[in-house]
Amino acid sequence: MSAHVPPPPAALWQAIRFDAAGLVPAIAQQHDTGEVLMLAWMDREALAETLATGRVCYFSRSRGRLWRKGETSGQVQELVELRLDCDGDALLVLVNQTGVACHTGRRSCFFRAVRAGSLVEIAAPLVDPARLYGAPDA
Repeated sequence: MSAHVPPPPAALWQAIRFDAAGLVPAIAQQHDTGEVLMLAWMDREALAETLATGRVCYFSRSRGRLWRKGETSGQVQELVELRLDCDGDALLVLVNQTGVACHTGRRSCFFRAVRAGSLVEIAAPLVDPARLYGAPDA
């Protein structure tokens, strides 16, 4: 996107209910298949950057700073559409995911399911995390 992208509308900022830490959960979903990829957090700065650049940016609670998806791994998310839930306390980020979304090397972070009373892995890694980050389970 160009530098001439208008700022997010005031109505968006008024509609979002950020928590006490200034964050809102953001669910990333593959735009064309509906596959749920991951859950992360956005603050105002991450959301503004995402809307301005078209490349999804989150706020990393563990790092305490902005996290541009794919900055280390190259597994970027391109914004297709942003949706807000009815209460304004969650975002749905429709994306075009390049490669895997999960740091474990899986397409989705939701690779475990409760089945027959057990927690089972339902998806294997597609890429070795060491290849993405330089260390296993980075």
